[in-house]
Amino acid sequence: MSVSPKPASSVIVRRGGKFLLVRRANPPAQAMYAFPGGKAEAGETAEQAAIRELAEETGLAANRADLFAVYDLIDRDDSGQITSFYRLSVFLADVEDDVVAVAADDADDLGWYALGEIRTMNVPTSVLECAEKLG
Repeated sequence: MSVSPKPASSVIVRRGGKFLLVRRANPPAQAMYAFPGGKAEAGETAEQAAIRELAEETGLAANRADLFAVYDLIDRDDSGQITSFYRLSVFLADVEDDVVAVAADDADDLGWYALGEIRTMNVPTSVLECAEKLG
């Protein structure tokens, strides 16, 4: 049986050498730190979903976002059956430097973290890979 991926997007925002990460309040990746993001809504492009999720989870506004990477995130149960499958489009976006990010929606905390800190945190592999590529 073939399982189609569900579209999801996340956004990388950097300030002063640090990355904005939110702590997920809900599955998937509950209690992990990740770039702001989530599932696309019906009719949204990946970029639109990224910009919307950034605003919902942090209050930050981006006028545009540039595609940086795409990941297939597949979870399986003990028998090997797929339990979830998301195609995650990761974007880079710039936001106003003077706007303060505030955790909201399904983000229960957020912060700005340097790459060295991210390496020690509970983050999805995709987050660490992107942060290391951008250094």
